[in-house]
Amino acid sequence: MSTRAGPQGDNAAALLRQRQQESQLFLGLSAPALLAIMVIVFLPISWLSGLSLFDRGGAFTLENYSRIFQSPLYRNTFVVTFQISALVTLLCVVLGYPLCYWMARMPPRRAALCMIFVLVPFWTSVLVRTYAWLVLLQRNGLVNQWLVSLGIVDEPLQLAHNLTGSVIGMVHIMLPFLVLPLYASMRAIDTDLVRAAIGMGASPARAFRDVFLPMSLPGLFAGVVLVFVLSLGFFVTPALLGGGRVQMMAQRIESTITIYSNWGAASALGVVLLLATMLLVWLLHRGFGLDRLFSR
Repeated sequence: MSTRAGPQGDNAAALLRQRQQESQLFLGLSAPALLAIMVIVFLPISWLSGLSLFDRGGAFTLENYSRIFQSPLYRNTFVVTFQISALVTLLCVVLGYPLCYWMARMPPRRAALCMIFVLVPFWTSVLVRTYAWLVLLQRNGLVNQWLVSLGIVDEPLQLAHNLTGSVIGMVHIMLPFLVLPLYASMRAIDTDLVRAAIGMGASPARAFRDVFLPMSLPGLFAGVVLVFVLSLGFFVTPALLGGGRVQMMAQRIESTITIYSNWGAASALGVVLLLATMLLVWLLHRGFGLDRLFSR
């Protein structure tokens, strides 16, 4: 027993030393990236959080936060921001999932060609795309002209300077952020599993529901979280296509600074929005078990 325990103990100690060395090496290699994250991300957030605790005169106060929860204006802005973000995310899923499924079943060359068209919006400025939608959706724009000429409507619709225009523009900009992770997840699925399920007697709809859909959920949830979080901070598109009738949180923060010059109140809005976003992501993690989902 002692002759066996000696080599085993030496091997365990050597393995422990090797793991410690690997951990130290990994920490040393990642130290510059961690330092950059501290400087770029955490220091501005800390400065923003500290700024929200002072009034214009530099005195410590919690009025900036109490005003958010007491003022109906701020509460409505938060509700509108989350409602629009949820609606944009839902529409991106409705449009993006069939598109990714269709592309995943294509030959690689055709799928690559379609992916180029998906990526084209990334090569164009958000401001340019928003103004393009403003031209298309106005009362004398191409969309209303087509609708009237086809007899679908009798008179031009109000598609711009309202919630409808803001959602259309945001969906156009956010859709690639859902397609990219979802398509990568679908492309990695072995289609032989779906064929095997059909060969075992399952209908195509049941094979999709029980085999393909669960395996595509990691990419779907990644795209959903990405689109929703990015939509919460949108500014240019709702500001232009909303025509002042749609006020999201980024616009409220901008007006608080430019009109009222109240950096403390604007910082408090940003901190509350950040905490609400983190809380929502945590609830998704707890409710849907994203750690188990992505470990499949």
